[in-house]
Amino acid sequence: MMVRMARPRNRDYEELRRELVDAGGRLLAAEGPAALSTRRVAGEAGVSTTAVYNLFGDKAGLVREMFLAGFERLAAAFAAVPRTGDPVADLLALGRAYRASALANPHLYELMFGRPVPQFQPDAETGALIRPTFDTLVAAVARCVEEGAFAPAEPHDVAVKINALAHGLCSLELRGALGGTDEARHHWDSAFEIMMRGLAGR
Repeated sequence: MMVRMARPRNRDYEELRRELVDAGGRLLAAEGPAALSTRRVAGEAGVSTTAVYNLFGDKAGLVREMFLAGFERLAAAFAAVPRTGDPVADLLALGRAYRASALANPHLYELMFGRPVPQFQPDAETGALIRPTFDTLVAAVARCVEEGAFAPAEPHDVAVKINALAHGLCSLELRGALGGTDEARHHWDSAFEIMMRGLAGR
């Protein structure tokens, strides 16, 4: 008979969840989906597989939590961006927060925006949970349009384009294709400066 582990205290639960999510992300990034077993993940975190099953249900549940954790961290980075009187500066700050979150969580980034685990496909409920991060971007663009900083445009369409630019730059930087940190930052600043000028109609 399987002996189930007692549910950890609230703080321990969150710490263990993060450790297992990060362990899974590191294995996935370093060795691919074949390495992503409950046994390997548990071993990386120094716990038994029972902890993985108790917290996530199974491997599929773990992958889903890894996916959601990446977006939770992105949402926290967005939430930390202060609102100022300059809507364009605030939008650019969101871009920098996006980059910082990707650089801090490179082991989760590919799972967030790619399909490194072929069996994982976010369902409608999961999609609804991650939607607020994109909605934050749409709202920031809408403010730029409403305050006249951008030429009249549909905020959602503009947000899609900005998101595509940020994702492309992040993907290249994480693969070392933008050079060192300073060079990569220069490419980011230049690309967004050009895009902002275009959106402003200049």
